[in-house]
Amino acid sequence: MAQEEIIFPNNIRTIRLGRGMKMTELARQTGLSLSAVSKIEKGVRRLNQKQLLNICKILHCKLSDIFIKESDDVANKWQTEIKRRLSDNEHRGLKVFGLGLRKIRQNHGKTIAQAAKDAGMTLSVYHKIEIGQREIYQDEIEPLAKSFALTTDAMFDQIANLYKSGDLAKQMNKVKERIKSVLVPDSPVSGIDIQDGLYGAKLYDSARRKLVPVFGNPDGRAISFKRDDTVMIVAPASLVGRKSIYAVIPNTKRVGGFIPEKSYVFVDAAQPAAAGDLALCLDVDFDKLDTQTVAHAQIAAVHADSKGKLYGTIVDPQEKIVAKTMHRVVLISVE
Repeated sequence: MAQEEIIFPNNIRTIRLGRGMKMTELARQTGLSLSAVSKIEKGVRRLNQKQLLNICKILHCKLSDIFIKESDDVANKWQTEIKRRLSDNEHRGLKVFGLGLRKIRQNHGKTIAQAAKDAGMTLSVYHKIEIGQREIYQDEIEPLAKSFALTTDAMFDQIANLYKSGDLAKQMNKVKERIKSVLVPDSPVSGIDIQDGLYGAKLYDSARRKLVPVFGNPDGRAISFKRDDTVMIVAPASLVGRKSIYAVIPNTKRVGGFIPEKSYVFVDAAQPAAAGDLALCLDVDFDKLDTQTVAHAQIAAVHADSKGKLYGTIVDPQEKIVAKTMHRVVLISVE
């Protein structure tokens, strides 16, 4: 029996064990079966964006922590497994057929999903055929050829010609080159080719662009501020994709009660505040903050003195705030 294909190597199991959490507990909190969680941790089952974010929340980890780096044990195991599979399939007809089929699909401008649908196959089955991990049955050959407007003989002839021309050798070298990289966020060549793209990298990008880090929490009379993206929340639709946005949980009593309880204040680090704005006022230079430094902040109304110098004011008790950094508040959202 063929081993399951690793499509999303990840650090979920390592993080879960580090939290002292059993797999059964992760399954319970995610609402997934134990079998599904086991497959996710092994990297043989895909995660959708909602599941990925939920697991990050449950494990109290960053989104980037989920994705493996070359120094991780998981990366080494994944690379070893892919190398073994390539070695096993190097001289098998299935590998040649799969690479030829992939080249034909690319020449027709089809994604894996489109090709699978046209051939009447599931995405998983079609993908395994392309990577040489599954045999092809007699009743599947003709629909496969027809999906590219070819006869069966014409499809085999094209694959044979691609093999003779050396094009498939180039494809093989590209696959081998891909082994050198892993699912590191922002890596342009990492991951396995799923749906004509890099599944893991695309999943990260898709999820990350919809998230906003929470940098501040109320602490006495101020907001304790740390530029660390360990805690993230889903961004309101109007702010999705804006990398300069972050959120804080306001100290509602100090702003006169006009910000509701259980709300988030969204701030744009790319927008300096002006007189008349509501702003987050920091006692340090925002650009000099790192993930370890804790600063203090306030949500304040911005004013300008007679010389045009900006300052903030808050109430309960009333206080004038002279800040090193003032970022404009762009949205307030109730949980």
